[in-house]
Amino acid sequence: MATEIERKFLVKNESWRSDADGGTPIRQGYIVGGAAATVRVRLSGERAWLSIKSATVGVTRGEFNYEIPCPDAACILETLCTGTTIEKVRFVVRYAGHDWEIDVFEGENDGLVLAEIELQSEGEAFERPAWAGKEVSDDPRYYNSALAECPYRRWKR
Repeated sequence: MATEIERKFLVKNESWRSDADGGTPIRQGYIVGGAAATVRVRLSGERAWLSIKSATVGVTRGEFNYEIPCPDAACILETLCTGTTIEKVRFVVRYAGHDWEIDVFEGENDGLVLAEIELQSEGEAFERPAWAGKEVSDDPRYYNSALAECPYRRWKR
């Protein structure tokens, strides 16, 4: 089984932008979301994937990704997904030997900016950039599948 080890942080400011790539628009939706697993379709630039992810244990989960035709992904997004379609632009910033993915959310999740780092092991050391704020890896509200069901704009602050 392929695994994903990911830590997630709120982004404190815009200083990351000077080191970021041009950004890639992403639309994704969830066909199935539950305690055991989620099934997601993602349209990212000129490519698309169907992903199956197991429940997260700590910051680790099983993950399977299958590339699919973009027209199929668009059809699935329009007809089979539940909740809100996640719309975001993903930027990549190389920092201290790691790639950080910065997601700037749009639509119903506008105002939310998250940084993610994928690691080789849960205990892998990494340097945290100054723009990476509070860690939210253990807060299920920040899972994309949860944002599809209860978007950031609807949260009571």
